[in-house]
Amino acid sequence: MSVIETKGLTKSYGKSRGIVDVNLSVESGEVFGFIGPNGAGKSTTIRTLLGLIRPTGGTATIFGKSCWHHPEVRRDLGYLPSEVFYYDKMRVIDLLNYSASFYKKDCTERIHELAGILDLDLKRKINRLSYGNRKKVGIVQGLLHDPKLVILDEPTGGLDPLIQQNFFQLIRREKERGVTVFFSSHILSEVQKLCDRVAFIKEGRIIRIEKISTLQENNYKRINLAAKNAIDKETFRIEGISALMVKNNQASFMFKGDLNPLIQQIASLDLLNLSINEPDLEEIFLHYYEKGR
Repeated sequence: MSVIETKGLTKSYGKSRGIVDVNLSVESGEVFGFIGPNGAGKSTTIRTLLGLIRPTGGTATIFGKSCWHHPEVRRDLGYLPSEVFYYDKMRVIDLLNYSASFYKKDCTERIHELAGILDLDLKRKINRLSYGNRKKVGIVQGLLHDPKLVILDEPTGGLDPLIQQNFFQLIRREKERGVTVFFSSHILSEVQKLCDRVAFIKEGRIIRIEKISTLQENNYKRINLAAKNAIDKETFRIEGISALMVKNNQASFMFKGDLNPLIQQIASLDLLNLSINEPDLEEIFLHYYEKGR
């Protein structure tokens, strides 16, 4: 039985875009990425799955039960929403202890462990915290009761790079303990670091579900270069190049395949600069998924 399963999940907001026929299946112990541009339907899918909003059509289950009809299912899951709001006058530790009280278990040790990993000051008041520190509170709140399933909606927003790395290590450790993680993000590199599989959503529809290993093997690269002299387009007649743009001494293009023949070819240019980067999500949608490659 899948930990998360949606079939034809749909949520309409009149003329505004929601989600349409979302079909997902997340297995036990898996770290599953859910990725797409802002406004693509990630948060709507999660909130509908959790029973926080009512679906227009289709079904969604966690541990085989609908959160809408069986809200008790939420006791075994931790949830971090994309935006976190708290009682500003409370201290962090008081808020977390209050959250822990709903699970009727002693979470003191766990709270301090997680706070240490994320460098979170438990004595400060909520209204004194930056956006990033409020996000840390949300992460601790979602994990303090040792849930079997963790659902994270854009969890790294506001976290500094060092704390992001600590967070990634924390999620890897949770996976080793057998916890299932559903990780929503608009940043491809985050998902590639953590996830076993990934679903891409665009304009409310799932356009592809893929293993990360396959995605990494077949992913495009965005290449930009500048040379001392004008560049001839004929230099780039190489299999795997697309979206080529050449202007005077500068060129940019997408590339998929073995980089070695490409590097040998452009070595003939008197280069001033060369960069090889991951393309943004829109480029991946256009060049990888929409073309069915």
